[in-house]
Amino acid sequence: MKQLCKKCLLLEAGENAAFQTISDYLDTLDKALLVGNELYNKRLAFCKKCEYLISGMCRKCGCYVEIRAALKDKACPDYDSKKW
Repeated sequence: MKQLCKKCLLLEAGENAAFQTISDYLDTLDKALLVGNELYNKRLAFCKKCEYLISGMCRKCGCYVEIRAALKDKACPDYDSKKW
């Protein structure tokens, strides 16, 4: 039986439909609300190392990290040890 990664982003965890929904949602947002690709990738790199990540979701706040990391007005929800 193939075991899916739990400490991964949605696409890496095999959640293609959920990832596509999130990608479509981000495409509808005003680009002024979003961080650039470089910062987005840096944020996701921190999330991928975080103990609270499970299948693309943050167990600290319940968000999909691909959305939270894309938004300028959002920060890491781990108040005890903010990563970004």
